[in-house]
Amino acid sequence: MKKLIETLKNCWRVEDLRQRLLITLLFTAIYRFGSFVVLPGIDPAKLDQLQSQTKGGLMSLLDMFSGGAFSNASIFALGIMPYISASIVMQLLAVAVPYFQKMQREGESGQKRIQWYTRVLTVAILLFQAPSYLINLKMQASQALASGIAWPVFMVPATIILAAGSMFILWLGERITDKGVGNGISLIIMLGIIARLPQAFMQEVSSRFTAISGGGLVMFIVEILILYAVIMASILLVQGTRKVPVQYAKRLVGNKQYGGARQYIPLKLFAANVMPIIFAQALMFIPLAIVQYQSDGASWWVRDMLNNRSLMYNIVYVILIIAFTYFYTAITLNPQQMAEDLKRNNGFIPGVKPGHDTAEYIDTVMSRITFPGSLFIAFIAVMPALAGLLNVQDAFSQFFGGTSLLITVGVVIDTLQQIESYLLMRHYDGLLNAGHTRPAGAVSAY
Repeated sequence: MKKLIETLKNCWRVEDLRQRLLITLLFTAIYRFGSFVVLPGIDPAKLDQLQSQTKGGLMSLLDMFSGGAFSNASIFALGIMPYISASIVMQLLAVAVPYFQKMQREGESGQKRIQWYTRVLTVAILLFQAPSYLINLKMQASQALASGIAWPVFMVPATIILAAGSMFILWLGERITDKGVGNGISLIIMLGIIARLPQAFMQEVSSRFTAISGGGLVMFIVEILILYAVIMASILLVQGTRKVPVQYAKRLVGNKQYGGARQYIPLKLFAANVMPIIFAQALMFIPLAIVQYQSDGASWWVRDMLNNRSLMYNIVYVILIIAFTYFYTAITLNPQQMAEDLKRNNGFIPGVKPGHDTAEYIDTVMSRITFPGSLFIAFIAVMPALAGLLNVQDAFSQFFGGTSLLITVGVVIDTLQQIESYLLMRHYDGLLNAGHTRPAGAVSAY
């Protein structure tokens, strides 16, 4: 505790870091304040049915990523997710379409054009999602609209406000990235996730000592221990993107020496990181669009696909995660390019001919590494459903894994590392365990 207090004092002493932290707090406070600003013409006291709709299933995930703005009928109800969806589409286009591939290779100018296309696509998605959200709002809480205002008249300005709200969140995220600490968009997503943690935690504590889920103190302690283990596994996943199993790393080594250290091929156990979960989650939201936020009268398989605790949902979810892990690894790691780079640096894999044979060997090893990595990612992703088997409340179970936990862990680690770098530049101890800078001659083994 004493070291933590001293570190916080050091953060305040560094003027640049202090300003960045204050700017980050200011912009995140603006975002949280906007989450409670209700759309004009809507009575927040009459949104009970909408809020009950978002307590379970996929709707609860949408509400969680927006920090509760979805169920509050806020001007920020659509959150930052439309921009994330647009970014995913642009990543896929950069792989499949030659025009975007060329643009991506043009450096900073190409990246600016890709960002422009991403924003345009975000607006297009918003102009589709905003009316869909308002239609659902009408079905669930038509009585919340102020008397004397017709829904058709309300739809047009409300659509513009919702779209503008999401674009304003995007602007806040970019300003945090430029002027604050950490990745702004990731921080905003994390804030939306953890905003519901205190309420979900208190509900879980209450339920454990009532007849709702039962179990008392013992089950609650077991639950917390499981949560701790999952958090540690998530940290391993996020930090494990830099390493590869030793039995493969020792074989995939060139004999070229650089500064006394062997050069390892940069293979990764979790090369795709959390992207397969994000891709799979985006596809799992499709049934919501099919039934227009209504499961009444839908077929049994659609109802199962709307329930993130159902067996069918999780089987399809796991299959998609494994498939997307292989897909994303294939588009981010090119064995042929790695073989050429190895040959260009006068390196080789012992017992394997340079060129085509090396590329095939690397591809085979990557396939062996990717499969256990994909299973581990899938396990983390379905942990909320497994937590449901222990009668964990739906709101609290979302913190047992999935995209929410991985994003939170990743953002916290990334932000702490940035703060650490500011402190170390000013010769202060950092927030992480590796407080002091590494000696100049030290080299990591892997």
